[in-house]
Amino acid sequence: MIDHTLAKRIRLVGLDVDGVLTDGGIYLGDAAGEAVELKRYHIEDGLGIRFLRQAGIKVVIVTGRVSESVRLRAAELNIDDLAQDAQARKLPAFRKMLEKFEIAPEEAAYVGDDLPDLAILRIVGLPAAVGNAVPEVRQACSLQLKRTGGQGAVREFTELLLKARGDWSDLVEEYVATRSVSGLEVLR
Repeated sequence: MIDHTLAKRIRLVGLDVDGVLTDGGIYLGDAAGEAVELKRYHIEDGLGIRFLRQAGIKVVIVTGRVSESVRLRAAELNIDDLAQDAQARKLPAFRKMLEKFEIAPEEAAYVGDDLPDLAILRIVGLPAAVGNAVPEVRQACSLQLKRTGGQGAVREFTELLLKARGDWSDLVEEYVATRSVSGLEVLR
């Protein structure tokens, strides 16, 4: 459960990738002599991210790996900013994002699962741990999600946040309404 006042204060949500947006697994392969890395994303998380953005909340991704898969998914979801740092120096990148959008750390949430996320989780107003988070991350977070990374944890977080803000029902109805008109009705 998220306090209504805290939920209303959140203006930016940061997300880790491996273990949060994915199950943490990485598929490595070869295609015509080129290394290929694939990740599996949960479709429900994508719709949750869309709802966050529709509610006026910035959504950013901060990951400790560099991956074309992440760049493609971020573009597909219209993510507001993306930082991929192969050295997993997440906090400096996150602070730059906060400055860019003129948002204080206490007006931000972050969803994490592993030790590289701890520095960010310790400064945000709403730190959240996915169901598969390591004990140190769970201990640092005020919100414990039930769902695991890559299995709809981000969607669970989104629903909790938007329900606490009082935005969820309107966003769902708006979404359903836009999916209820045929192409012919739109042309009229």
